[in-house]
Amino acid sequence: MNADFTAEELAFQKEVREFMQNEFPASFKQKIDANIRLTKDETVQWQKILYQKGWAAPNWPVEYGGTGWTPTQKYIFATEMGLVGAPEPVPFGMKMVAPVIMTYGSEEQKQRFLPDILQSNVWWCQGYSEPNAGSDLASLKTTAVRDGDDYIVNGSKTWNTYGQYADWIFCLVRTDNSVKKQEGISFLLIDMKTPGITLKPIVLLDGHPEVNEVFFDDVRVPAANLIGEENKGWTYAKVLLTHERTNIAGVPRAKRRLLALQRIAAATDDGFGGTMVTNPVFAKKLADVEIELMALEFAELRTLAALSVGKAPGPESSILKIVGTELAQAMDELFVELAGYHCVPFLPEQFEEGYQGEHIGPGNAAAAALTYFNNRKLSIFGGSNEIQRNIISKAVLGL
Repeated sequence: MNADFTAEELAFQKEVREFMQNEFPASFKQKIDANIRLTKDETVQWQKILYQKGWAAPNWPVEYGGTGWTPTQKYIFATEMGLVGAPEPVPFGMKMVAPVIMTYGSEEQKQRFLPDILQSNVWWCQGYSEPNAGSDLASLKTTAVRDGDDYIVNGSKTWNTYGQYADWIFCLVRTDNSVKKQEGISFLLIDMKTPGITLKPIVLLDGHPEVNEVFFDDVRVPAANLIGEENKGWTYAKVLLTHERTNIAGVPRAKRRLLALQRIAAATDDGFGGTMVTNPVFAKKLADVEIELMALEFAELRTLAALSVGKAPGPESSILKIVGTELAQAMDELFVELAGYHCVPFLPEQFEEGYQGEHIGPGNAAAAALTYFNNRKLSIFGGSNEIQRNIISKAVLGL
């Protein structure tokens, strides 16, 4: 594979870089650099800036509002976004449910839902995992019973990311208990304002309710919101999960984090008269993650090339998910090592907008432990890495 950019690609890279420098709000970049989360309104504002430029959905087909970019252009765009720290569009609508609607939804569903997703008028969340159905997702118990023109939904979902912001949720529900568990699942789109839905936040170690439990008590959902055929939802869910796992690889974000590691290491005393970047033990660890990141980057480029000719991501997405998440966790460990005892105190106000006090330690020290603990989930969500290894063994090795 030729990794050199053509003159046209270099010109595109320059265009994207200038756009990011000029259009990504400086106030947003300052917040991200200070480990302060963007608000929902700020996130949507940025997504609408991308939409106005026509760059909100690089992976969508052109007929639905996609860019028509080559895999290399998509790679350039994602890399430049990652290097400046600009967040990618919230994936639940743009990268997860939208491809399912495009592939399996009716024409009416496409016209109803896709424009609002593209314009970021609607915030979506995911209703997959349940208290007793995580890695073994096919064991889900949330039921949907047909009642005339509606389904009556009862049950609960957990680890629902940013459901407190969501207007809609896409759910896997059980519509048949008499068949093999994978064959009795359907895919429903549910308005979060529907009576009978309640949401309970799950507060994480940093005090932020990033995830939630969602409860459904006799929730009436129009049968018109069923995607595809009843009891075929497991097929649609697997397509969605392959897109999710590919996205989890996170090469652009990892590149930015690697630069931060190198910068902080160069400014951190190793206690032996040098800095951590020249300390042979730490330098080897840094080199190891850099080499792993380069390998991951080329693997992701191969997957993008396959997508460009109409292939859905297959077991490659599982490989990207495993390597990408474990690489992120390895970087977390290096940030903690650089922060040392500075990562022990936790002052939550440091991560609130308008904080004027003194920050703890150098670089990202104050956030090192929080990021470390938060990212332990990476090897679990989107299908645990142990399950991904089973998928690879079956699909690639034939075991």
